[in-house]
Amino acid sequence: MTFAHPAYFLLLLLIVPLVVVYVLWRGRHEPALRVASTESLRRLPLTPRTALVHLPFVLRLLVLVLVVVILARPQTTTPQSQREVEGIDIMIAMDISVSMLTQDLEPNRIEAAKQVAYEFISGRENDNIGLTLFGGEAFTQCPMTTDHAALLSMFRNVSCDLQSSGVIAEGTAIGMGLTNAVSRLATSKAPSKVVILITDGANNTGDVSPLTAAEIAKQKGVRVYTIAVGRQGIVRQPVGILPNGEYYYANVKSDMDPNTLRTIARTTGGLYYSAESKSKLREIYNDIDQLERTKLKVHHYKRHYEAYLPFAWAAVVLLLLEILLRLTWLRRIP
Repeated sequence: MTFAHPAYFLLLLLIVPLVVVYVLWRGRHEPALRVASTESLRRLPLTPRTALVHLPFVLRLLVLVLVVVILARPQTTTPQSQREVEGIDIMIAMDISVSMLTQDLEPNRIEAAKQVAYEFISGRENDNIGLTLFGGEAFTQCPMTTDHAALLSMFRNVSCDLQSSGVIAEGTAIGMGLTNAVSRLATSKAPSKVVILITDGANNTGDVSPLTAAEIAKQKGVRVYTIAVGRQGIVRQPVGILPNGEYYYANVKSDMDPNTLRTIARTTGGLYYSAESKSKLREIYNDIDQLERTKLKVHHYKRHYEAYLPFAWAAVVLLLLEILLRLTWLRRIP
């Protein structure tokens, strides 16, 4: 408990002169009776009324103390804080070309990328995050949202079947995927705008080149973090579909283009990463998570509540009790 005006406690110094005045006044105005000897009076028992003869004065002093406490304005204090969060707008652009089914990451490239992305999204609760998918063409699977449960639900349905079934064109249009993601961030008012581009190949189709898309991102103030998923060299990739619907795998040379991905990252102020394992991919996302932190402002303040009411009620009760005792049980007859 605190007091808004503690200087009023100086009034308690008045208690000392009041006690002195009371003692002197009682000594001069006390009724007296002349007797030859007080020996017999000393043997009289002490009655409650005699013992409590000074109680009204004590009650009045207590009322004075309570009035001083009320004047000092007792208050209770509750510390509180207000959070202001500035989220980041993030678009994840993921390659869903058939080559993402390559099993050099466990269980394959696309599933490993999805699993680690789940963890990243779950830890960014204050950010707007969306999803762009691209193969031979690009489309927005989920616009930016803070409803991460809905986003993760859409993420679970991401697969390479769209390309293998002919819904989207064959090939890898990195430039188209990046352009689609940047277009979702173009009107963003967020202090930080980011694209995480995940692919395992080289740009081999599309109307927009990756470097042109990088220049567009730079103009829009969008940083691009590029992630090359999978190992370079000879890998077992799906090269066709068997009559039973299963993929046919063969040893082929990876067509990954790390130089283009480095240029995209450098142009936009982002970073290039290479993920040859699921654990490395997780480290990359953790690194991005540390680089792109949500800004949090916390304002601390205290809320005061007036606490004089119990003291006021106590003062009223004690004053009424004093008046009642003076008029009844402890009444004095001059």
